[in-house]
Amino acid sequence: MTAVLAKPAPPRERNGRNPRGPWSRRKEPLTRRTVMGLSVVATVVAYLIFRTAAAADAPDAAAFRLFGDVRDWVDDNRDTHPLFLYGINYLRLGVRVLVEGIQAGLTGLGLPGLVAVAGAVAFVLGGWRPALLAVAGFLGFGFLGLWPESVDTLALTLTAVLLAVLIGVPIGVLAARVGWFGAALRPVLDVMQILPTFAYLAPMTLLFLIGSPAAVVATLIYAVPVTIRITELGIAGVAPSAVEAATAQGSTARQLLTKVRLPMARPTLVLAVNQTIMMALSMVVVTALIDAPGLGVNILRALERVNVGAAFDAGLAIVLMAIVLDRVTTAAARRQRRDWRLAVPVLAAAALIAALPIPGDLPTVSFAKPVNDLTGWLELHWYDGTEWLKNTVSAVLLNPLENLLVTTPWWLFVLAVLVFGLLLAGWRAAVVAALAAAGLSGLGLYQHAMQTLATVLVATALTMLIGIAAGVLCARNDRLAAVARPVLDAAQTMPSFVYLLPAVALFGASRFTAIVAAVIFAVPPVVRLVERGIRDVPPTVVEAALSAGSTPGQLLWKVQLPMARGGLLLAANQGIVMVLAMVVVGGLVGAGALGYDVVAGFSQREDFGRGLSAGFAIVLLGVLLDRLTQGFNRTKGPSR
Repeated sequence: MTAVLAKPAPPRERNGRNPRGPWSRRKEPLTRRTVMGLSVVATVVAYLIFRTAAAADAPDAAAFRLFGDVRDWVDDNRDTHPLFLYGINYLRLGVRVLVEGIQAGLTGLGLPGLVAVAGAVAFVLGGWRPALLAVAGFLGFGFLGLWPESVDTLALTLTAVLLAVLIGVPIGVLAARVGWFGAALRPVLDVMQILPTFAYLAPMTLLFLIGSPAAVVATLIYAVPVTIRITELGIAGVAPSAVEAATAQGSTARQLLTKVRLPMARPTLVLAVNQTIMMALSMVVVTALIDAPGLGVNILRALERVNVGAAFDAGLAIVLMAIVLDRVTTAAARRQRRDWRLAVPVLAAAALIAALPIPGDLPTVSFAKPVNDLTGWLELHWYDGTEWLKNTVSAVLLNPLENLLVTTPWWLFVLAVLVFGLLLAGWRAAVVAALAAAGLSGLGLYQHAMQTLATVLVATALTMLIGIAAGVLCARNDRLAAVARPVLDAAQTMPSFVYLLPAVALFGASRFTAIVAAVIFAVPPVVRLVERGIRDVPPTVVEAALSAGSTPGQLLWKVQLPMARGGLLLAANQGIVMVLAMVVVGGLVGAGALGYDVVAGFSQREDFGRGLSAGFAIVLLGVLLDRLTQGFNRTKGPSR
């Protein structure tokens, strides 16, 4: 019987192709890149077929009427409904008493007494260096001639931070210990952090009227998500071995919390207080629009008069306050041991100084004139360049992108977000992003949302271009990074309103002015994240690339940037969030679209519903962009 030998399989190349020719090649599955290309082509064809003329948003959408009815109900029941008689009115009274008590205490100390107390507290918490910084910073308020306004701002900030800690820490602990509660709380915190600061003001004035109580509650709502998130992170990060050891010794749940979890999470809890202070300071300035006292009033007056120098003085006072509070709380988190024997005499000396009738008059120093002179010189000599830059960016980037978005039918936009979200970020992120896109049309603000999206995308692109370049330079040059660090600190603590003034002075009131202000506001965190991502690349990988003969350019493009992809995407995400935070502020200087809707809803009663809807539309834009960028990072997996 003759054996039948099987015919050997044809040899195949490494890439899987048959060398005998294409006709004998097995069909390959479509790659992600191919599907992406086909999706782009299909989207372009669908747009060319179905594009429509830009239509105005609905003047009286259902969402507008709903929020308007809520406003009318509150106005009609403010003095009769039990919710106000036994709830909100007492809450407003309690917040007012707390603010006035803290403000009276700070004012009663006087300039010398408050400087002494601030230095003593900083010494006890952080050591002599934070103490010297606290003394110098608080003296700076007096030298700038802004002592009363600084005390008012400090009183509002401390009140909001105190309430945020009292409310946020227990909620954060509960979120860390109860899984379902933390999962349910997460989207609520997302909305609270993305919702523009202006959008808080209209509901707060509706419920609490204007003044300090509404300002404190608005600041509390804006800052407490940070307290909750960082507290949850700290409690969840306690070593399980320590908890198991305490449980084995018979500790109760209460003892575990008070004796193990909270003490071991102390550095993270102090960080939560630190970040809450930073958030509260940024919001307190905005609340000047609802008659809150403090440095925000000076900045708003300067904005009305386009007085860059006056705004610079007030902004500098806020920067000093932020740096002092930041350094003291940071030092308190890092310091492991304190010599409490020195605390008593130091605090006693501060109390003695506060009790003495020491005059608090100081010579004032103002930077208003030199800053205004510099601004005037730039306006005169840079006019041609700034006009060219504004017109070029508007004509090349902003106008074509805005025209593309506003002429895209809403259903096609939602479908495109869903398809590209599936390819880039996975099905969960894609579904959430698509629902957010559909919500823009459901709110009746699709056209304004597309105009705002165009502004955000252009501002984010410019922010990433500048931020990546600066971050790479700082990561490669330690001396430059050391010089840039205090500049970035000041830029991140400067109120967003301050950025509008130089932008308006150089570019006038326009959409591009809002883009410039947003870029200045968003670049600092992007620079920090990019620098951190580049520095976190393992040194062994860098050494291996250099030993293989890589040039500095090859090292950057082939090794460092690809391995820092996660940091770059986080930088893009944070840049988008920061730009969105400036959308409403840009509405004050001609940005239009959703920013103008929010401002109009805050200032005009008949536009209340539209303004609140615009605030939620900005939230939906933030959710859409956040899910796509962060989902893209997760689907790509860890960097190789």
